[in-house]
Amino acid sequence: MRKTILPLLILLAAALTAHAQVEYVFMETRVSGNLYGNKASLSGDYLNLHVKGKIIPTLTYQLRQRFTKPFHDPKNPLNATDILTLTWDFAPKWSVNAGKLPIFIGGYEWDDAPIDLYYWSDFADKIAQVYALGGTLMFSPTKQQTLLFQFSSSLLHYGHPNVYNASLGWMGQVAPWWKTIWGINWMDDPHHHHMGYLSLGNRFEAGPAALELDLMYRRSFIQKSAGFDGSVVARLEYRINSQWVLSAKGGWDFNDASNVDADGIAYDLTVAPGSRYLFGGGGLEYFPLGNRNIRLHAIGWADNRSRKLNLSLGLSFCLHIVK
Repeated sequence: MRKTILPLLILLAAALTAHAQVEYVFMETRVSGNLYGNKASLSGDYLNLHVKGKIIPTLTYQLRQRFTKPFHDPKNPLNATDILTLTWDFAPKWSVNAGKLPIFIGGYEWDDAPIDLYYWSDFADKIAQVYALGGTLMFSPTKQQTLLFQFSSSLLHYGHPNVYNASLGWMGQVAPWWKTIWGINWMDDPHHHHMGYLSLGNRFEAGPAALELDLMYRRSFIQKSAGFDGSVVARLEYRINSQWVLSAKGGWDFNDASNVDADGIAYDLTVAPGSRYLFGGGGLEYFPLGNRNIRLHAIGWADNRSRKLNLSLGLSFCLHIVK
């Protein structure tokens, strides 16, 4: 079956190109030389196919297929498909999409494409699935403001049926220098702890500098009392010019040791009770063409769990087929 996947995707892309208005078709990849503590490796981190276009003016399709993941998993038959959606603009300012889509949580780290991340928080690292089957209803009163409601499989489903997520979100702008990705989520897990996530993602911009600050609070709806469980992630970016970007990122994930049920099962299946996880690092990105078609990176980071320095040197590039 795996041998037939790539030809079928190529035929799909050709068919869409022939019979619909195509916005873009491109492949992207990232290769890296890595040093994790005292272990060195050379890896192909991503190879993705992106397709987007319109079937009719109000009906948009999007595909992102990842070739560096197993195509089929018994717990997730669309394992290598990050995004496969149809979006219908059914009224002015209103739209709805459905299919395999990113689970909305809130926050800028969560919103970033995986190929743009080199290291991440403990919360993001422990998620069972970032993309799931579901649908989203969106209302955009202005170009700068979008309110949404999403219902999907839970990011904590771990292969279990009937484990769902519901999210309310706001992607907006408080001021020209302050943008937001805020969300409140009801997230089921296999133990039916019904986790609640409040995530406030903020981006502050001042000239060539930008600060992204994500604040998250997590709590099970069945807890009678709770020690604090949350995450703080900050990323500072400075654009020297169109080719050079300096960045630093760090964060703190924490969960009180008392946050377990009567059977000793953690309410939070992402950040373990008793955790105090600190991480941080930074580096340099170089875009020789002044755009995202080619990127070189040199990034280093460390955390208080491994207490080792990690380094990544690599290249990312896009091959445009249709644009």
